[in-house]
Amino acid sequence: MPDANPLLFTPITVRGATARNRVVISPMCQYSAEDGIATEWHRVHLPNFARGGAGIVFTEATAVERIGRITHGDLGIWSDRHAEALRPVVAGIHGFGALAGLQLAHAGRKASTQRPWEGNSLLTDADAKRGDAPWQVVGPTTDPLQPSWPQVHALTVLEIKALCDAFAAGAQRALAAGFDIIEVHAAHGYLIHTFLSPLTNRRNDAYGGDRNGRMRFMLEIAEAVRREWPNDKPLFVRLSAIDNHPEGWQIEDSVVLAAELKARGVDVIAGLAADRSGRQHAVVAASAVARARFPGPLGGAHQT
Repeated sequence: MPDANPLLFTPITVRGATARNRVVISPMCQYSAEDGIATEWHRVHLPNFARGGAGIVFTEATAVERIGRITHGDLGIWSDRHAEALRPVVAGIHGFGALAGLQLAHAGRKASTQRPWEGNSLLTDADAKRGDAPWQVVGPTTDPLQPSWPQVHALTVLEIKALCDAFAAGAQRALAAGFDIIEVHAAHGYLIHTFLSPLTNRRNDAYGGDRNGRMRFMLEIAEAVRREWPNDKPLFVRLSAIDNHPEGWQIEDSVVLAAELKARGVDVIAGLAADRSGRQHAVVAASAVARARFPGPLGGAHQT
């Protein structure tokens, strides 16, 4: 006989936060922010998922600095104004009985692009003329996402440290806005993923080289965010658990990283697979999560 009370619809508690069920609305870009500021779109769109019964509702990828956005329409949290604009969103989610999560993100070398309906590629002169000017993108090295794309600025050690501080400041603002959960975005070919993967991180300093060096940026961000995020609030990490390339990041690397993240106060890993370009596939890397003994399972509306 069917289970009268499926696990998906039972409550789950992580630290001091209890979700009414395990249905999680994953971060999904809306391209509707104004200079990173949440708009009426977000105030209606996100609480509607809570109204529909989801247990946890996440914002889209929310940039910790202006140049960390994928497009000009992405959410940001690099100032107190951004946090203030998110307060009504959180209130709406809470009003319908769900937990509110915010995903801290940096697009790295995949930033400075068009909204999907404008081409979903590099920003052009035509985009600049209507107010969407391109900006300098950053990464672990100068290697561009594609050969025809502009060169990337390779982050210096001081700039890396400043980005760790930016993630920590984002956590502070998320707390001020009332969020219950933070997720750090380390997947899909964005900045943190490019530090983790040997396909994209060819640095020869403390933030590159062997696996320990390539994990350093991710671990320092986790430590910085956890210091600012209250002990009773959960911390998630979204991870591309395998690069699907023989010379790339492997599931065994994810198991090691998961254990290190757990030791630094990370509670849940959303494990997915990505190809070399960072495009994601709907594959949950359950083995990495289970072998690191993280709580679960949680359901999810997969990000597109």
